[in-house]
Formats: sequence, C-alpha cells, structure tokens
Amino acid sequence: MIRVLIADDQELVRTGFRVILEAEGDIEVIAEAENGHEAVRQAALAKPEVVLMDIRMPELDGLAATEQILRQQDPPTIVVLTTFDQNEYIYRALRAGAAGFLLKDAPSSRLIAAVRAAATGDSLIEPSITQRLVERFAEPAVAPGIPDQLAQLTERELDVLRLITRGLSNAEIAAEMVVAETTVKTHVARILAKLGVRDRVQAVVVAYETGFVGRNGA
Repeated sequence: MIRVLIADDQELVRTGFRVILEAEGDIEVIAEAENGHEAVRQAALAKPEVVLMDIRMPELDGLAATEQILRQQDPPTIVVLTTFDQNEYIYRALRAGAAGFLLKDAPSSRLIAAVRAAATGDSLIEPSITQRLVERFAEPAVAPGIPDQLAQLTERELDVLRLITRGLSNAEIAAEMVVAETTVKTHVARILAKLGVRDRVQAVVVAYETGFVGRNGA
C-alpha cells in the first residue's frame, strides 16, 4: 500500500482526494493536515511515502512545510498542489525540493498517477506547469540539428527526453515507447547524469534552452 498524507486547508478538498485515492486498491490515506504545522507533525508521526501538499495554508504555508519535512530523517516524496495563478509559488517549491506538481483541478486519473509516480521515486509534472516553468526560465536557442549540449545522448535517450518535456511519467513513457518501465528509469537516470542536472524539470529547461524542443513541444 502507498501511504499518503493530504495537507490542504479545505476539508472538502481533503475529503475529495481521500475518496478518489482510497477507491484504488494500492493507496491508503493515513493522515490529513489542515495547515503547515500539522503537515510537518503528521509527516514525522505517520511516516507517509507521499505527501500531497497545498501551497496556501494558514499558520505555516506549504512551501515552508515542504522544507521542514524534507529535513526529516527518511523524508517522503512531496507533490505540490497548485493552481494556474501561482507561478511564483511553483518556482519556490522547486527550490524547496518538491518532486512533482499537480493542478488542483486535474482529473482523478492524474492525481492517482502522480501519487503512484511519487511512490516509485518518479515525478509527474503537469505539461501546462512545465510550459510555464520554461517560459519563465528558458530562452530557447535557434539551432539546427542536435545541440552540442545534448550530443552525448543516444537516439533513444533523445526520444525519452522529448516525452519528458511533455510532462509524462516513467510509466506513461514506457507505454508510449512500448518498453518496460525499468528501461525508462535507466534512460532517465542516464539523461540526468549526462546533462549534469538534478531532476526532470531541469532536463526540460535544458531541452528548451538549447532549442532541442520549441515552446510548443515540437
């Protein structure tokens, strides 16, 4: 079972997420929190594998709570819940160490996929959020062929990078490429190592900065 903590100041949101997640046979909501302080406390006590963390909460916001939780011993993976009007919060959440981002109005299938991805050490970032990150951080170059910075990637790794820029999780990439998920994980690890980046978001930014993909994902 994937053990989940839901941190959101709106009871209706917490209840809705709980109903969706617990309808799945492999996910259990073990705790809830209505503010950042309670999220930090419950993370230490309940030991969840995944935390769904709202950004705007009273007493202690989700970003500060994320930072504190990630300083705990053997911390959980944190997926930040956000809305379209919270760009600056998204950038701060990246620096705080969040592993994934999910729009609060995303379909239930996306919520479930995000939790499962986080539990396996993967991450899932909404394509629309990825696009906003790129718009903020990347100034795409215009260059024919494969950029020098990506020249060390194999053709297969380049294919995986294109799919990462679309916001796909490892499981979704595996389905798209008709390969095992373990194979995708290996490709992703090699891509990050070769590019010298920490995570998938940074890899996406590199893909846009170098002109490997355009702002329309082409």
